[in-house]
Amino acid sequence: MTRPRTIRDPLWGNIHLDADAAEILDAPQFQRLRRVKQLGFAHLVYPGGVHNRFLHALGVYHLVSRAISCLERDGHLAPLNAAELDELPVVRLGALLHDVGHYAFSHAVEELGPKSIPGDHEEIATRFMAADPIRRVLERYGPDAAARIGALIRGRSGHPLQGLISGSLDLDKIDYLRRDALFCGVPYGAVDVDRLLPALTVAREGDGRPLELAVSEKGISALETLLFSKYQMYRNVYWHHAVRAATLTFVRLVQTALDNGLLSPEDLAGPSDEELLSLIGRRIERSATLRGHDPASALGRAAKLLRALLDRRLPKRLVELTGDQLPDRLSSWPSRRGDLVAALERRMAREWGLPEGSVMLDYPSYPGMLELNLLLVRNDGVVRRLTTLGERGLIDIPRLGHSLHHSARVLRIFSFEPSAPRDPRPVLALIEASEQEVEARLAEGVPLLA
Repeated sequence: MTRPRTIRDPLWGNIHLDADAAEILDAPQFQRLRRVKQLGFAHLVYPGGVHNRFLHALGVYHLVSRAISCLERDGHLAPLNAAELDELPVVRLGALLHDVGHYAFSHAVEELGPKSIPGDHEEIATRFMAADPIRRVLERYGPDAAARIGALIRGRSGHPLQGLISGSLDLDKIDYLRRDALFCGVPYGAVDVDRLLPALTVAREGDGRPLELAVSEKGISALETLLFSKYQMYRNVYWHHAVRAATLTFVRLVQTALDNGLLSPEDLAGPSDEELLSLIGRRIERSATLRGHDPASALGRAAKLLRALLDRRLPKRLVELTGDQLPDRLSSWPSRRGDLVAALERRMAREWGLPEGSVMLDYPSYPGMLELNLLLVRNDGVVRRLTTLGERGLIDIPRLGHSLHHSARVLRIFSFEPSAPRDPRPVLALIEASEQEVEARLAEGVPLLA
């Protein structure tokens, strides 16, 4: 039987794992996370950002274990019933396994959209948990333990401590903000963990309502550091222009490979970062041997995209519109209609005299960046639900959420071809239009960017 283990983590120091967690750690499905970068392509901008999902999963396990210890020490677990207390080891394992199904290069593959992938990373996690040796460990907690962990990961569990794994205050956020800032060498990821964890409790919104994870009033300032750090990291790291350029290049590479039979959606579930790039490279070479190499063909474009990633020859900005240059409300179709974005990119390339496939439009979105849905226990014992309105006079960052999200987003058009910056006004007019208007204008065949 596997023995408990202690692992030295550069962020949190010693992390202690019980025997079952240590056995899961040794599973091939979990060891794979050593080869999946936490930040996708951010290392091409911040060279230190090569840390992996393995470290992050250990960090979340550590924080959840600390949180449970704080709750237990302060008597906050007393309202839980016997079954809920018996489930605490499963909650800890849920923290360890929450990212076991992640695709290569973090969330980049999921930008392809649900039609191009075999499921989100939570669904892939369920597959991995159903296979030995992880299945064998989880069955010690009942035949449906994997399903219970899946519910925790998806935010669908009825356990009072669900919020530690998925929710406004899930400790996943605290670990990745602190860890990403550390490895990227930036000062934006500060979160006052030592203040926040002891401020956790459980509460009910009203009589007869279920118990939920809550935060006491003394933890509000620490909660603010979490929210503002999240905004800063998206603005300066996750949505950095070169990180987005590399991510778009990868997404276009995988989509081209899928569209031309070089990959199937199932090929995406399982490979690590380098394994996936190597698989695509081998299939491009094999296909080129059979069909011949035409740089202008889809195969030729895939080869160019792959080489651009390997050699860090990223596309450059032709158009960049920051939040102050964009209207407060834009049409939502660029975040939903990949087919319409692709059609617009082809038209842009044609009208600007650039090769097909050389233009990429990017307008990342995370409207829930600063959302809150969390119970607050005031000093007078009153329980309130914190939402996007925050709590006037106490926590106002969520109230500013829309403005901060708007200022963090940047609309960019990238191209691999050397070209002068383009007039952004016609592009902005298209982005402001409804998807029906854009479809009609594309169908008319008249110039859109004159």
